[in-house]
Order: sequence, then C-alpha cells, then structure tokens
Amino acid sequence: MPKLKITQVRGLIKQSKRQRRTIEALGLQGRHQSVVHEDTPQIRGMIGNVEHLVEVEEVEERK
Repeated sequence: MPKLKITQVRGLIKQSKRQRRTIEALGLQGRHQSVVHEDTPQIRGMIGNVEHLVEVEEVEERK
C-alpha cells in the first residue's frame, strides 16, 4: 500500500478547534514537521479537512 508524507506548512492560529484536533490526530505538532501514514480513505478524509494547512506527497516504500 502506498504511503503519504504529510507536512504541516501553516500554523494553527485562527483555525477552528476541529482543524486543530485533526492536525493533532495526524500526529503533527508544529510547522514544518512531517509524518508518514498509509494511504487510507480515513487519512485522505482528514487531509481533506486541513488541506490548506498541509502539503502531501506520495513516498516509495523501502524494502
């Protein structure tokens, strides 16, 4: 299954509580931090809610 690298590019000041909690649920704690998640419909939905705050790129799995 492909993986997604999610990087927070904008801060959370003036963002709704729901968006803050979504960023927290993704595992991001601050600007310019990145996390890698499996590409699932749940993660895609979370990204859709905060797409203006993050950058997403697909990464290759290393074997």
